[in-house]
Amino acid sequence: MIELTTETLAGIECLHAAPAGQRHARLPTVLFYHGFTSSKEVYAYFAVALAQAGFRAVMPDADMHGARYHGDAESRMSHFWDILKQNIDEVPQLEAALRENDLISHDRFAVAGASMGGMTALGAMARYPQIHSVACMMGSGYFMQLSNTLFPPLVARTTEQKAQFAERMAPLAGYDPCGQLDKLANRPLLLWHGEADEVVPFAETTRLDTALREQGLDANLTSLSEKHIGHKITPSGLTALVSFFKHRL
Repeated sequence: MIELTTETLAGIECLHAAPAGQRHARLPTVLFYHGFTSSKEVYAYFAVALAQAGFRAVMPDADMHGARYHGDAESRMSHFWDILKQNIDEVPQLEAALRENDLISHDRFAVAGASMGGMTALGAMARYPQIHSVACMMGSGYFMQLSNTLFPPLVARTTEQKAQFAERMAPLAGYDPCGQLDKLANRPLLLWHGEADEVVPFAETTRLDTALREQGLDANLTSLSEKHIGHKITPSGLTALVSFFKHRL
């Protein structure tokens, strides 16, 4: 049995799941981020599975999504990387709200997510040393390079457009995990990806996995993939994430 509620933390509407009768107890806590153009409700099965396994799961809506959606789909498509940065910036605010209510068991605070949410998790891991462990599903640790092909903020063909593009992306440069691999290596990290992903290429995870292994930074790394799977989470992927946190959080 679990309890699943909707509540506001740090001014952000979140789904909050916990084992029945333990909603106000200290628990190992996973902050889970949904994908682009999705919402916390669409990924609620992660909250259910994590709560069934004994964790607290908190799932916020990203800016321009879910309860925070302003109705302008076209505008949102050009703000993928701004939304990602804001997600990462909001992690410590949500953690602080949870700790203020004494809901996290000691240092057992993790961040996870799928697609844009997986990138949020990697970016947060590179930025916040207090995070205990991280799971990235279908994500990438190469923000600045990927922004040229995945939901670019604007079309950059002319010299002027390229300068505008660089200006738009500049605030995210310091968040890019690929330049901070040591910060991805000193804590448990799960990378999971479908090998036939048509949105965020599987090569993005292979690239990060290879970079960590080649530099001898893979002692805490768990890297899993599934053949013939596109941009979606499978039941075995969900099981892998829950198992990872049961053993590493």
